[in-house]
Amino acid sequence: MRRLIALLLPLALFVAGCGSSPASSDPTPSNAGEVAAFDQLKVTPGDAAPTVDFPKPLSVKAETIKMLQAGTGDAAKAGQTVEIGYVALNGADGSVLEDTFSKGTSEKVELSDQLKQGSSVVYNGFVGAKVGSYLAYAAPAQAPAASASASPSASPEAAASTLLVIKIISVKDTPQPLSKPEGDTVTNLPAGLPKVTVDDKGVPQIDVKGAAKPTDVVAQDLITGHGAAVKATDSVVANYVGVNLSDGTKFDSSFDRGQPATFSLQGVIPGWTKGLTGKTVGSRVLLVIPAAQAYGDQSQGQAKGDLVFVVDILGVK
Repeated sequence: MRRLIALLLPLALFVAGCGSSPASSDPTPSNAGEVAAFDQLKVTPGDAAPTVDFPKPLSVKAETIKMLQAGTGDAAKAGQTVEIGYVALNGADGSVLEDTFSKGTSEKVELSDQLKQGSSVVYNGFVGAKVGSYLAYAAPAQAPAASASASPSASPEAAASTLLVIKIISVKDTPQPLSKPEGDTVTNLPAGLPKVTVDDKGVPQIDVKGAAKPTDVVAQDLITGHGAAVKATDSVVANYVGVNLSDGTKFDSSFDRGQPATFSLQGVIPGWTKGLTGKTVGSRVLLVIPAAQAYGDQSQGQAKGDLVFVVDILGVK
């Protein structure tokens, strides 16, 4: 399941950067939206999650962000990646919906052109914010699905927004993805695997004839990269092609679309998460995934049964 912040800030966390705007010499974060809704919001930093107090219910009709406390560290610049911690609170009663501080986890937001185009409020609120800053963010409540028994007047709980109190933990330059796999070619591959060649454009071609049916995920390096190891919580920038093991039918290919894709390893089939975790940036990996760790007995478009992928790991986010 995608994290709550991904639902509120989808473009911030689950897209690939497509280049970034030049950074201004001295960027300043911008408040936006119904900032008066945060006038009585009080945040007290603590050893873990901050203590947050606000009048309830909290409801905004427009995407809203406000700097609550300015930090003293480095300022975030366009094109950089911001590491954040946050606590998400129910605007109706203040109950905690999610808390990265207590879990010791964080999220990363790339200040890319795609974020700027998709949510200028978030982009402009983060650019210029200094490490150590606390910001408040809220978006309009999503309308519930209509039903015959629904009340004609929405309750305060239904109209309440979700409040995020966000801390800027660090800012770093965003590594640019590779254009192709880079590393050491693996020879003497195990028997029984699908055969992989490349065409004159460098696109992997998969031959499944004679390949053994998998009992578990097979993750075989074809090229072993020298970059960072992929974590199960990362988003991976990758080129890939996928075919059915049963007959070699190709069902998906980023190569055909002409650009890499970005996937959170928390939002893909289990075989991808298991097979790519621990692999290194620059690698080309052959994945042979049993149906139970793919789509099970259900098909997904033309993908069905045991699946085979060749994945070029070009970067992580």
